[in-house]
Amino acid sequence: MATIGRGFGSLKRVVLLLFCGLCGLAMAGCAAALNAVTPSGGYRLVSDLAYAPGERRVLDLYVPNETTAQTPVVVFVHGGSWDTGSKDIYPFVGQSLASAGIIVAIPNYRLYPQTTFPGFVDDAAKAVAVVERLSSRGQQGIATGRHPLFLMGHSAGAEIAGLLATDRRYLADAGSSIRRLSGFIGLSGPYDFLPLTEERYKRIFPEPVRQASQPVNFVSGDEPPALLIAGDADTTVDPKNTRSLAAKLKAAGVPVKASLYPGIGHIGTISSFSTVLPLGNRGIREEVIRFIRENAR
Repeated sequence: MATIGRGFGSLKRVVLLLFCGLCGLAMAGCAAALNAVTPSGGYRLVSDLAYAPGERRVLDLYVPNETTAQTPVVVFVHGGSWDTGSKDIYPFVGQSLASAGIIVAIPNYRLYPQTTFPGFVDDAAKAVAVVERLSSRGQQGIATGRHPLFLMGHSAGAEIAGLLATDRRYLADAGSSIRRLSGFIGLSGPYDFLPLTEERYKRIFPEPVRQASQPVNFVSGDEPPALLIAGDADTTVDPKNTRSLAAKLKAAGVPVKASLYPGIGHIGTISSFSTVLPLGNRGIREEVIRFIRENAR
């Protein structure tokens, strides 16, 4: 029976790998299959913590079994073109980083048409401030301390996290500060995507505030160190966004590394965090974890 069990597990992984390849890892469908085989041990999951009033203003917290006053905290902002997506798609990301000894918070935020820009950025800022407070106070099983705080996002989530890391107004209004950030990690992010051509995005980003949606417009030199990752085969968000923000940060004297992975598409940068299937490029997860450890302060 033990041999059959091991064989079935291997077969299931092969089937999942084939499925993910065939569907191009469409996040909602394939992530559900991926999450089904993602280990649930080694950390404690605290679900649906409210960070502000409203159904979408909740977050999930992944706390490693052992934390210290210096354990890094990552707030991961999910993608979905600002009108779809959910924290419930990303347990594999929470597990991936928690298994490396990192505390992870994954918030939901209001989506279009419930809100337009900058409503979802305001929500993410509130989530960051709440995570900062509960970690510093030693709540939810986290050791009390001044934990190094990192922002991380994929796709639309990288734009949101990128604004929090460049436009100091959001975190200040939420009761935190850009100075509390130890680093920003952007995966396949749109940081410099004007002019808009699709009506859908013109509705999400109203013209009077459209320029304020671009992280490249707020780089001033006080940003935290940044790691910007994209795939050179990304046809959803042009990798020039990554190069543009990296150039702005470098010119302002901000420590930044831009890594473009050959043959990796838009979803590949996030699927690379799977610890159970060889998706994307394992070097992406390794590079992110190394960046966090090197910049934890």
